[in-house]
Amino acid sequence: MTDLSGEIDCIGRKSAFMVHQDLFELRSLDEMLQMDHVPARIEWAKFQGNCDLSETITPYINCTSDSKYCWAQINTRQLCICRNCQDDSKCTDGGNYNCDLFCMHTPGGYDCPCPTENYENISNIGYPSHLFSNQKSHSKFIIIGCASGLGFLLLLIGLWLLYKLMKRRQAMKLKQKFFKRNGGLLLQQQLSSEGNNVEQTKLFACNELENATDHYHENRILGQGGQGTVYKGMLTDGRVVAIKKSKVVDEDKLEQFINEVLILSQINHRNVVKLLGCCLETEVPLLVYEFIPNGTLFQYIHNQNEELPLTWEMRLRIATEVAGALSYLHSAASVPIYHRDIKSSNILLDDKFRAKVADFGTSKSISIDQTHVTTRVQGTFGYLDPEYFQSSQFTEKSDVYSFGVVIVELLTGQKPINPLRSVEARSLATYFLDSMEANRLFEIVDVRVLNEGGKEEIIAVAKLA
Repeated sequence: MTDLSGEIDCIGRKSAFMVHQDLFELRSLDEMLQMDHVPARIEWAKFQGNCDLSETITPYINCTSDSKYCWAQINTRQLCICRNCQDDSKCTDGGNYNCDLFCMHTPGGYDCPCPTENYENISNIGYPSHLFSNQKSHSKFIIIGCASGLGFLLLLIGLWLLYKLMKRRQAMKLKQKFFKRNGGLLLQQQLSSEGNNVEQTKLFACNELENATDHYHENRILGQGGQGTVYKGMLTDGRVVAIKKSKVVDEDKLEQFINEVLILSQINHRNVVKLLGCCLETEVPLLVYEFIPNGTLFQYIHNQNEELPLTWEMRLRIATEVAGALSYLHSAASVPIYHRDIKSSNILLDDKFRAKVADFGTSKSISIDQTHVTTRVQGTFGYLDPEYFQSSQFTEKSDVYSFGVVIVELLTGQKPINPLRSVEARSLATYFLDSMEANRLFEIVDVRVLNEGGKEEIIAVAKLA
C-alpha cells in the first residue's frame, strides 16, 4: 500500500484525510488544508505474516502522535505495519515486537511472493526466522524428550518381554523336570512295551487344571485319603471332573501313579470310573477322572440320610454292579487286573446311584496264566484277606474277600473296624462270622434291611458274604 492514512493534531483541531503520497511530499500542510480535494489511490494488500523492523531497508517512521501504530517500508511493494506501538525501540526490535507484513498488489496482478531472506515461508505467509529460533530450540528439546521417553519405554517393554521369556523358559524346564521325575518317560515306555493305546489318555497342561480347581482351593476338595487329595474342577469345555493330586512324591507312590494310569487306560466298563487323562508337569502327579456326583458308598452306609435313604433294593443293585465290575476286571479285561483295595469308600455313586469302582493306585495287572502276585502287603485293615496278609500272595479271591466285607457293611450298616467291640470281635468280618455261627444274624442286621428285605433274601445274601 503506497498511500498512507494519517491523523494530524493542528492548533487544537483534528482533521483526517487520505492523500497520494507524492502530493503529500510536494506540498505543505497549509496548502493542502486550503484545497477542496486531493488525489488518493487505494491499493489492495495481502497479509503475509510478521516482519522484523530491524531488517527493513528504510528507516523507522512514526506516523502518529500518540504512537498508536507505526510503519516501515521494506521495498516498493511491501510495508511492515506495527500496531499498538508504545515504544519506538520495541517497534524496531523484532525480538520484542512483531509487526504485520503486507504486500501491495500491482495493478492487474495478484502475485506477491513472500520475502525469502531471513524469513520462513509457512503456507505462503512470511515470518521472520528469529521468531522460530526459540521455537525450534524448544521443539528440539521436546523432540529429544519425547524420543528419550519413547526409548526408555521401549527399553522397559523389552526388559519386560525378556523377563517373561526367561520365566517361560524356566517354567518349561521345570515342567520337563517334573515330567521326567513324575514318570513321564516310564509311562511312555510302559505304554509302548505293553502295547497300550496312549491316545486313550489325554495329557493335560498344569495351567488348565489349576484354573479348573481355582488353584486347588480347599473349597474344591471332594475327599482325602492315604494316597492323595481329590478336587472338583471344571474344564474349559464345561465338563466337571475329579482331579486326584498325590500327597507325596517318592518312588513307591510314583509307581502307583504310573500303574493306575496304565490300568485305567485299558478299562472300559460302565461300573468302573473313567480316566480322562493325567498331568505330569506339576510337582506331584495328577489324574483326571469323570466326576461322580453322589459321593462314596461308605458315606451312604454310615451317614444315612432320610431324604435319600439307602434302601434294600439299592443295596442289592449296588452289590450286583460291584460284582459285575470285579468279574470284568478278573476275567473279561484284555489283561486280568487285581484291584487290591476294594472297600466301600472306593465305590462311588453317580447321579443315578449306580456303582463306580475307583482308585486303582495299588492295582496290579497280571498275565493270563498267573494265579497270584507276591508283593508287600497293601490295602485297608478290615478288608484285607487274612491269607494274603500272612503269605503276601494276592489272588483274585483276595478281591472277592474284600467285596464280601462290603456286602456285610451293606447288610449290617456297621464299619469294618469297630474299636468299641471286644478285641476278638473288633473286625466286622470276624464279628459277622461269629454271629452267623451263633445264629444271631438278625441281631446285627441294619434296621432298614430288616424292615424292607425278606428273611430268605437276607439269609441268602449273608451266606454269599
